[in-house]
Amino acid sequence: MTVRKVWVGATLAVGSALAFVMLLVVGVYVVAGNLVNGVGGGAAKSLAKGSVPAAYQQLVSRWGNLCPAINPALLAAQLYQESGFNPQAQSHAAAQGIAQFIPGTWAVHGIDGDGDGDRDVWDPADAIPSAATYDCTLASYVKDVGGDLTENMLASYNAGAYAVIKYGGVPPYEETQNYVKRIRELEKSFAAPVGRVDPSRQAAGAIAFAQKKLGTPYLWGGNGTADQGGRFDCSGLTKAAYESVGITLPRVANDQYNAGPHPARDELLPGDLVFFSDDLTNSRAIRHVGIYVGGGYMIDAPRPGAVIRFDPIDTPDYFGATRVTEDGAKALPTTV
Repeated sequence: MTVRKVWVGATLAVGSALAFVMLLVVGVYVVAGNLVNGVGGGAAKSLAKGSVPAAYQQLVSRWGNLCPAINPALLAAQLYQESGFNPQAQSHAAAQGIAQFIPGTWAVHGIDGDGDGDRDVWDPADAIPSAATYDCTLASYVKDVGGDLTENMLASYNAGAYAVIKYGGVPPYEETQNYVKRIRELEKSFAAPVGRVDPSRQAAGAIAFAQKKLGTPYLWGGNGTADQGGRFDCSGLTKAAYESVGITLPRVANDQYNAGPHPARDELLPGDLVFFSDDLTNSRAIRHVGIYVGGGYMIDAPRPGAVIRFDPIDTPDYFGATRVTEDGAKALPTTV
């Protein structure tokens, strides 16, 4: 939600600005029509740039390849879902640490991942290897069950291996089916794309919303409500823009980063969210977000004292981008 330091030295006439944006909006529809049946992000094994905090990237990359049922992006998705990469997280159900082990499960499945002679649920160097090992143990229980091994493993994590064996796959429990779907969607957010990422059908509508707010004064914590004078901060604007087309994003920028896969800079399309950070190794440190409109520019709410405007994206603090998807947004945890 915090701000950037840059002011576009532009005094675009209102008519020219609107014409510029509307051309981009039309372009989104054209591109969406051309690419909607194209190649998607694929089942990448490597992590997207900065998607996992640098302190844990090596651990997740190494242990995420422990067995065929998991990969680094999937393991990262589980850790994000469980704790938001917070090694001090503790739930009301007594789940502990970055991987949220309950004491009974930790007693059986916790390992000494860093070889220092202890098994510490609060130490990511033990907890992350333990999470991967536990996943692979569950996968071994259901390896002879038909269907997708990874999804059967995730279902076992949620409902128990017995239920997966009983039903010959993901059991018909709504909670379990939703859990499996959430983790597989989040996996796409943590994976480095191996091909072009499909455009969002809702992108043009999100841009149209944002361009109507050009010139609106910035407000820290602003959600655009009447009592706030219709003002926004950066992530309040992006949240409202996508909410206008039926997609609910988290409130803060660093969680919005996980609402879909991550196109490269030369693959950006209008409607992509673009992010900025002083730490380019850690998506949890993201502090600013805008909506890309093409030509190297975004619409954003930059800082107190400024207005919603066009700004360039090619600055030293550019972190990366997210192509928002409806399923990706729905998969995001609400407690991170």
